[in-house]
Amino acid sequence: MIKRTYAEVAAMAGGTISLGANADVIIHGVSKDTRTIEPGNLYVPLIGDSFDGHEFVEQAMAKGAAASLWQRDHTNPPRGVPLIFVEDTLTALQELAKAYREQLHVRVVGITGSNGKTTTKDLTAAVLNTSYKMHKTFGNYNNHIGLPLTLLELDEDTEIAVLEMGMSGRGEIRLLSELAQPEIVVITNIGEAHLLQLGTRDEIARAKTEILAGLKQDGTLVYNGDEPLIEQVLPEWERPGAISATRYHRIRFGAQPGNDWFPTEARMDAAGTHFTLNQLSEVEFYIPLLGSHNVINALAAIVVGVHFGIAGAEIAKGLRESVMTSMRIELVKARSGLTILNDAYNASPASMRAALNLLAELPGYKRKVAVLGDMLELGEQESEFHRDIGRMLDPQQIDRIYVFGPLSRELAAEAAKVYPRDSVQVCEDKTALAHALAGWLSPEDIVLVKGSRGMKLEQVVTLLQQS
Repeated sequence: MIKRTYAEVAAMAGGTISLGANADVIIHGVSKDTRTIEPGNLYVPLIGDSFDGHEFVEQAMAKGAAASLWQRDHTNPPRGVPLIFVEDTLTALQELAKAYREQLHVRVVGITGSNGKTTTKDLTAAVLNTSYKMHKTFGNYNNHIGLPLTLLELDEDTEIAVLEMGMSGRGEIRLLSELAQPEIVVITNIGEAHLLQLGTRDEIARAKTEILAGLKQDGTLVYNGDEPLIEQVLPEWERPGAISATRYHRIRFGAQPGNDWFPTEARMDAAGTHFTLNQLSEVEFYIPLLGSHNVINALAAIVVGVHFGIAGAEIAKGLRESVMTSMRIELVKARSGLTILNDAYNASPASMRAALNLLAELPGYKRKVAVLGDMLELGEQESEFHRDIGRMLDPQQIDRIYVFGPLSRELAAEAAKVYPRDSVQVCEDKTALAHALAGWLSPEDIVLVKGSRGMKLEQVVTLLQQS
């Protein structure tokens, strides 16, 4: 983590220190939350719609903070407290992170995309961890606050940082990329998430390709070649002066043979997926994840590993031993022996299709059931996206469908056109849904639980585990 003097931190953040304060006090680490602050930290009082961190500055100091930022438009700063006066505390946090990153010799990987970026981050980190001192984005610290905090967590001797970059609108990924200054960036795909904010998939593609803004000269863009929108918008970033890195290299990965990297064979077992590639063909890879879509995520990680000079056998070792963020197609067992695919973290049309295809592909189960919740934040086309998912469902592949949420009624109405009577159930209550499932299922069956985070379908997973 950052270790600098009080005066140095103030200069890096673009601020000034309190009169009479000891400029040589060492600050180590940064926190925005008094609940987790540690002795010696710099406290950053952020301001939100319903909170103001300045109210907790004295509490932070009582817990051992070495200093605190203080926004100049706030009156009555506490006396006797080492403060760094800044125009805006969030901007100061970002400036501090950028200055610290520029002082380090760390090499940075930036990862974005509509779906799969967290999985790709975890797989990439696992590959790089075989050969380097590596640090990765923790949890969902992938926004304009989380990424600066992640940069400030880096030790001086960190060799590679794997940074996830999320967004809700235009300009956000540009900011994150310019802070991180990556040498290689990954775009996993362009989905329908954020249509509510951006309107079209073309605009989503433009927002994701903002990751080029901070790419170092002669850096590398690794992107999903199966998605034509990426190449469609790239020329907009290649005009003179459009991005800071005027030269970069392209590497395409994907399911189709026209890509630079693509799978030649894939097969699943009970807990993961084995696969081979057109390159490094002598190596069989294995990931503790199910589904062909996760093979594509792993491809990006492999390309990054090769970029950093890691041998195929070491890459395979890293993938095999990777540890994943929870609630992303997590295979769990109920007390009864029932198999549950917990994918309740989030949902978009692309990730919903991938999860349903996975359920259909899995061998060795007596019956297959999908519990599906609403996909949120899809804009004006939300009803049609749900109907599209309903149309793709096949009773020959998935035996029963249970839906929860008002939008999912559209999905159920389409599925009911091809499913036998009573095989598509619309549920108003998650507890009743779980009990109905538990009374019908057997230990030889498998259930997929998938929906947007706001639907809280992990509650169904918990109930099924305990039933």
